[in-house]
Amino acid sequence: MIHRHLPRSRRLLFAIAAAAVIGSACGGGDGNADPAPTTTPPPSATTIADDQASTTTQAPAEDFDIASIEASVVRITSEGTFVDPADLTSFSAAGVGTGFIIDADGTVVTNNHVVTGAGLLRVFVAGSPDPVNARVLGVSECSDLAVIDLEGDGYTPLEWRAEEVQAGLDVYAAGYPLTTEQAVEDTDYTLTRGIVSSTRSDGETPWASVDAVLEHDARIRGGNSGGPLVDEMGRVVAVNYAGLAEADQNFAIAASIARPVVEQLRSGVDVDSIGVNGQALSLADLSGIFVASVESGSPADDVGVRAGDVITRLEGLPLGTEGTMSTYCDVLRTNSPSDVLAIEVLRPATQEVFEGRLNGDPLELSFSLAQEFDDQVESGGGSTGTGGGAYTDYTSVQDDTGVIAVDVPASWSQTDGSVNTDFGPSIYASPDLGQFVETFNVPGVIVEASTEIGADQVQATVDAVDFSGSCVDGGRQPYEDPVYTGLLHVWADCGGVGTVVIVVAATPPDGSYVIRLLIQAVEERDLAAADRVLETFLATF
Repeated sequence: MIHRHLPRSRRLLFAIAAAAVIGSACGGGDGNADPAPTTTPPPSATTIADDQASTTTQAPAEDFDIASIEASVVRITSEGTFVDPADLTSFSAAGVGTGFIIDADGTVVTNNHVVTGAGLLRVFVAGSPDPVNARVLGVSECSDLAVIDLEGDGYTPLEWRAEEVQAGLDVYAAGYPLTTEQAVEDTDYTLTRGIVSSTRSDGETPWASVDAVLEHDARIRGGNSGGPLVDEMGRVVAVNYAGLAEADQNFAIAASIARPVVEQLRSGVDVDSIGVNGQALSLADLSGIFVASVESGSPADDVGVRAGDVITRLEGLPLGTEGTMSTYCDVLRTNSPSDVLAIEVLRPATQEVFEGRLNGDPLELSFSLAQEFDDQVESGGGSTGTGGGAYTDYTSVQDDTGVIAVDVPASWSQTDGSVNTDFGPSIYASPDLGQFVETFNVPGVIVEASTEIGADQVQATVDAVDFSGSCVDGGRQPYEDPVYTGLLHVWADCGGVGTVVIVVAATPPDGSYVIRLLIQAVEERDLAAADRVLETFLATF
């Protein structure tokens, strides 16, 4: 059966390779940028990196030694299988991140992207060369937070800062940044100093969706993810989660936002999560959430999402269109963890589109005109200069009566919405209507509807469009989408120029009218446009 979905291009591998590198546990990532390697060794344990102009050596408080917080900061080594967005190949890797202890029983706060998808966690507490066993209690991919539990007790915790944070506050970033010269197991503890420069930086990013985050200049790099940003008394001001090395910008999730989420996570409840380690992509012909890894047993795993997939839609809404997790997280926050949610997934490695329901039906392959017939039209050429890159702009067009609406490429600017006296309301759209109607050299679409034809005449309506004298019969199959059911017929190599013509006749559930479409695809991008037409066409009587 045919299902409605977004158009997809065969060139997605190259588009994804050009996208920003995904922050993941394997790199201890700091946001959407791959941290630049440090040119000098990081400061050794308990050393304050004096790399800001405002740094001083005066002790922040008479009775408190900031170096003592090292006992509460842990190094998290994660091992697992991840997918590289540059070439969509799987690889096993060990990465490093940071966490901090918040109670004597060994509860540790870190980032979701440090732990989700890892098959094995090794946690090292300061002063011990041997790792401590740990298990994940809860994760939140929208807040990029996670809570893990260390084996044993008697740990030294940090306290949260309760006072309001203002710009100019002296802060310290503690953690285990990884340099290119180091092996994961040799990562050193560092402590850098700076100030909070902003308390209201935009938290809508490709890797998380938070109302606002702190920006500061206490340097962090890959591996600092999940570590604490503390004040002069060692109280946690925020959780470090992202940085842009080239701009020397560092970001952290404020304690006021992190604490309520952490309290839910430590009770064993995931928050705003389906179990993926991902990041938003927004490219010319693709938007969605790229999945670097999947947590075993999570809703995403159960429905069939794999590492390397791109989640393109959730509850029918396109994701990542603005390059952020905003829409994705808004859907999750609007629904409870057990709600059934429609999900659409693109698998770039095979160019397949799948549809399913989280907490419901597993993913099933969805039909794509662009995938099915692109080889047939790839060498087809129009005679009116229609060639070019993928269509990026679409517009909604209507017939003169306002009954029919459909999305078409903006370049299909010639339209005719007059009534077809032999059928009913109709809309024609093409770059050149005359050539579209008379030849197979120009793409275009016709959508028309009739209340005079019943549901029992769907087959006859398809039969009435016969190109057997000019095209190769590509066969007929059932058509179904959320609104209509009917038949779809394909005509291939029309006019001997490789053009594909798709004819659809369908009816709504009450059978009150029949709607017919004719889509002419001359080039590969026209098949993507055909998918958009099938996704959006609608008649309202």
